[in-house]
Amino acid sequence: MKRLLRTLTILLLVYTSSSCSSNIQTIEHLFNDKKYDDVISDLNQYLFFHVTDVKALHMRARCYEELGEIAKSKADYMHILTIDSEYAQAHAGLGKLFFEQKDYENAELQLLRAASLDPHDFDILYLLGRSMLMTEKFRKAEELLRKAIELNPDHAKVYFYTGMALAYQGDPVGCAASFNSYVNREPDNMVGRYNRGFAYMNAGYLHWAIEDFDAVLKENPNHLEAMAHKGLCMVSMGDSEGCTLVQNAANKGSEYAKSQLEYCHS
Repeated sequence: MKRLLRTLTILLLVYTSSSCSSNIQTIEHLFNDKKYDDVISDLNQYLFFHVTDVKALHMRARCYEELGEIAKSKADYMHILTIDSEYAQAHAGLGKLFFEQKDYENAELQLLRAASLDPHDFDILYLLGRSMLMTEKFRKAEELLRKAIELNPDHAKVYFYTGMALAYQGDPVGCAASFNSYVNREPDNMVGRYNRGFAYMNAGYLHWAIEDFDAVLKENPNHLEAMAHKGLCMVSMGDSEGCTLVQNAANKGSEYAKSQLEYCHS
């Protein structure tokens, strides 16, 4: 009887293992449908028989991340690296978690490791570039973001952050060109329009800068920085009416406008 029970147990385990293997594609479909709790439940069963399946662990880590269970997500990524220390996506996953926690130095370290293992992954290069912006490595950030652009030239935000990297390096013309590429892809994004206007202003393209500030002010008449910068562009072009805009922005609380009033009183 004991031997029969043992045989039945073994057969049950084999059957369950086989069933789990055939269901991994179903689990992936659930993940794509964002049914993260169901995915975790199914993966827990699957991983009971496939304890070293790093792709399954990666999927569970992503589910935990989406559900905001950061400690569990981080634990799965760390576990993956004990199985395969060169699994690039685990390093990238940890880097992303660190980035979202504003721990930019550790994010950079993990993403550097990920990029060394998978140098042609757009998401890794993009986030590494953003991390280096935060750690003030502006030239290296620009290099990485430009590599990301080569991999995915239609991604709008990569041009935005490239523009930021160029701005921090004191390249107003390059900054304006990069923000122009961003706005061309997301024309309704007023953050992009404002930043392009600011870049145009610094590059000396005052008419274009005013067009962007006007677009921002049409969307939000109380955007004080756009108001102040438009006013200063007008003053630089010899239009004294710009001082009215700078004064209005100052009266409404813009510290930047207050610091620029001297140009209207000279």
